[in-house]
Amino acid sequence: MKHSEFWLRMDQHLGDTYARSWASSQVVGELDGKTVDEALAGGQSPKVVWRAVHAALRLPPSER
Repeated sequence: MKHSEFWLRMDQHLGDTYARSWASSQVVGELDGKTVDEALAGGQSPKVVWRAVHAALRLPPSER
């Protein structure tokens, strides 16, 4: 997954403004206690980060 696809999915589920805010402020346990922004900046793949976001938001399996 490319970063652009990751952000498109975030925008679809949270809205383009809230997605950025959520990514910078919400600590996600599956990302070792990092925010989405911290995980991506630290080199974590967008696919791994999306799976963690998917779980944190409790999205339906079809959205994976």
